[in-house]
Amino acid sequence: MVHVEHIWGTVVSIDVRLFRANRKTAETAVQEVVAWLKDVDTVFSTYKVNSVISQLRDGRLNSDDVDAGVADVIARCERIRDITGGLFDPWAVEGGFDPSGLVKGWAADRAADILASHGLHDFMINAGGDVAVRGKADVDEQWLIGIQHPFLPGQICESVRIANGAVATSGLYERGDHITSPHDEGIKASSATVIGPDCATADALATALLIAGRAGFEWFKKLPNWSAFIVDGDTTIAFGPAFA
Repeated sequence: MVHVEHIWGTVVSIDVRLFRANRKTAETAVQEVVAWLKDVDTVFSTYKVNSVISQLRDGRLNSDDVDAGVADVIARCERIRDITGGLFDPWAVEGGFDPSGLVKGWAADRAADILASHGLHDFMINAGGDVAVRGKADVDEQWLIGIQHPFLPGQICESVRIANGAVATSGLYERGDHITSPHDEGIKASSATVIGPDCATADALATALLIAGRAGFEWFKKLPNWSAFIVDGDTTIAFGPAFA
């Protein structure tokens, strides 16, 4: 069962496999996820004047006054900023704090938790290229996630199989220059993909890895359950257990 939702200026698809699930249960769970996605837009949008993030950005709200979800996003942003030596820095953007480089993956993780809470086992959530999966694609088959080639539309340059985890890709090939280096370092890779246990971290690390290029592989030496893949011109480079 597949549901497609147009939201956040992108597309979120929810693919639930029913070989060990009830369709009615899945439909109820998906509607709860859709409501959650809309709530995320209300809270985290940088375009809506009265969103929590907009109020943080212009000083109407203090970070001590936010709810647990927003506090979790802030804490995760701080952690990735430390891991990447500031290449992922939501505080170093024009207009103030902007966690957009992590929130999409974070929302995909939470959406997966909602589906699981309804007793669903096997599903994939693709939030505009940030993918969270649980269980299997079929009875004896793991999910196969393709990584889009940045220069050849519609073509895959690599793929990975995962059962429970996330794949996030960052690049400039779909939405143009929506990613900028926070401290004017420039962007070193054509696209960057991160594979690991949670989509929030994968989303943020992929953004930073796009900026860092090959130098960013150093981060993953301290992240044993994580893998990374970059396209650098005509070269592809893979690192980590997903590519073993």
